[in-house]
Amino acid sequence: MSETTARHRAEAPERVRVAVITISDSKFEYLWTKRESLEEKEDVSGRLIVEALKKAGHEVVFYTIVPDHAEVISGMVDHIIERYSPEAIVTTGGTGIGPRDVTLEALEAMYDKVLPGFGELFRQRSFEEVGNAAMLSRAGCGLIAGVVVFSLPGSPNAAKLGVELILSELPHLVKHAGGG
Repeated sequence: MSETTARHRAEAPERVRVAVITISDSKFEYLWTKRESLEEKEDVSGRLIVEALKKAGHEVVFYTIVPDHAEVISGMVDHIIERYSPEAIVTTGGTGIGPRDVTLEALEAMYDKVLPGFGELFRQRSFEEVGNAAMLSRAGCGLIAGVVVFSLPGSPNAAKLGVELILSELPHLVKHAGGG
């Protein structure tokens, strides 16, 4: 590690304020209907992310589940930034290639800056686990109003890998996003 990177990490905050959003039509529907016939009932990935962030000493200021609808996603991000003042937001779900997967399209329209390195690193690490199927991943990251926003796929394995990568640099990213 370079001397500059080491210094930046040392100057970064120890505790980061983070919000978590699970984006899933089926989990959202189950949340409101409790219909037992729905295949996806539990938010394993969202809870995994929340617990990993807390275990690392960060503050989870907000957690929710929303449907995979671009206007709902962007509205929720705006609401969270305005109301809860997070330094980072982690989303899980809605990053596939199906017609209902619109998380990245919703967020990219809001980005002030794109951080392509996160998605590149995620796909590289995914390749080690799933081989060429990693090319289907649309994990991403960008800045919205100075808030670092990560988009992870919805599978528990992807959430685990993604939160591991996020935690390795979260305070450092937040320091730079804040102008430090």
